Amino acid sequence: MGPTPKSNVCSQLSRRALGFFARDAGVVQRTNLGILRALESTKFKNVWTTHSKSPIAYERGRIYFDNYRCCVSSIASEPRKLYEMPKCSKSEKIEDALLWECPVGEVLPDHSDYKSSLIALTAHNWLLRISASTGKILEKIYLASYCKFRYLSWDTPQEVIAVKSAQNKGSAVARQAGIQQPVLLYLAVFQVQPFSLVGILEIDKRIFGNVTDATLSHGILIVMYSSGLVRLYSFQVIIEQFMQQKLDLGCACNWGGTTGTVGEAPFGIPCNIKVTDLPPLLFEVSSLENAFQIGGHPWHYIITPNKKKHKGIFHICALKDNALAKNGIQEMKCCSLESDWIYFHPDASGRIIHVGPNQVKVLKLCEVENNSSQHQICEDFVIFAKRENRNENLFTVTASGRVVKRSSSLLDDDPEQETFKIVDYEDELDLLSVVAVTQIDAEGKAHLDFHCNEYGTLLKSIPLVESWDVTYSHEVYFDRDLVLHIEQKPNRVFSCYVYQMVCDPGEEDILKRSG
Repeated sequence: MGPTPKSNVCSQLSRRALGFFARDAGVVQRTNLGILRALESTKFKNVWTTHSKSPIAYERGRIYFDNYRCCVSSIASEPRKLYEMPKCSKSEKIEDALLWECPVGEVLPDHSDYKSSLIALTAHNWLLRISASTGKILEKIYLASYCKFRYLSWDTPQEVIAVKSAQNKGSAVARQAGIQQPVLLYLAVFQVQPFSLVGILEIDKRIFGNVTDATLSHGILIVMYSSGLVRLYSFQVIIEQFMQQKLDLGCACNWGGTTGTVGEAPFGIPCNIKVTDLPPLLFEVSSLENAFQIGGHPWHYIITPNKKKHKGIFHICALKDNALAKNGIQEMKCCSLESDWIYFHPDASGRIIHVGPNQVKVLKLCEVENNSSQHQICEDFVIFAKRENRNENLFTVTASGRVVKRSSSLLDDDPEQETFKIVDYEDELDLLSVVAVTQIDAEGKAHLDFHCNEYGTLLKSIPLVESWDVTYSHEVYFDRDLVLHIEQKPNRVFSCYVYQMVCDPGEEDILKRSG
């Protein structure tokens, strides 16, 4: 018998999750380090490339084409088609979708509830629950005819969804006559385990004022205004105070003299949450372009002061008293065409990620010495782009021998210098993935770097074989042993490049000899 072939990284991760290793701390630590070392020696190979005239989406090992009608699994050594739903009219096409995965430890009413489902919104206001493995439609709910629903989002991830309507602009004749529509939009809210209706809420300008947008997140109604003001209200309080009638899907209902079945066409779901007076205000703040985030331990929020000259300046403040954290004004002072961006780290560590064209700062909240009630912003680590020092090019010599200093210097996101474009977090491997792009001759070249999420150490770099045009829209996903790059070109041409983890040559030789 030949040598025992080594398991690849994903096999080791699966074995660890299933408890194949001893629970002794030393064994677990050595296993983790072994996985880390294996990651350094693995390669990623471009195994598949395809193009489409319709948007391409990716969710948890599944690639969706033709407005979610066709689903391809990316888990196998080569992508394979899972299902293809029947062709449909333009009015029946899926416009938005979310992947719902079965919760662990929950007792659910139906056998199909224990498998992943795609929750999909069609152009003609149907909400569908579709089997993620077969494409079979498991449930159908007709929303309404009084508005056009367009967007799906998680209110509470994997528990509560919000279906948001397009904004009600009114007819052209009404606008010319100066008649404004009082209701800006509607939010339909559903529990997903099992599927049940919470209610439909209308956002009325006569109550909330001159609102420009509204959304739900983690049980909070967030209302935005053109002035930059952001206001937060408790959705639960709104339900308790302003729900006109509790509605149940599939049950008979008499609403305004019309009788029908809730969730079935043509009756649909009446708007049963109508706010008649302003609910208690939880919080309000003014921020440039309504940009507002909450996170950290303890709770803090990030805003940009509400003046255009402050674009690119971020204030980190305590939620309890609005006090600015020490060192809480973060500014990269970069000279670039694209703005830097900042957000709370999705790993629930309470840290903050600040991304600029040539550096990624990971910041953390620390208690101020001798003052536990105040916090300061400290650098955890910084990832720098690999760049050449071009200071010597700031001076030129004329024909007469006179040295002239150039009046302008290169931009921080100059295409000929390595520039960060995308930063993401892979939760299963606890890695930060960073896409860096450099313009070489006429085309851009990109590579995906994996960094240790705890210390920022560079662990691996994967070159992408396709060229990268910075004027196109790009999405890059790193999911365990998969790297997927989706690109949108002009004239609605979409391209998808799939990379998969492969053994290094030494491992392949061992596998061949043992076979």
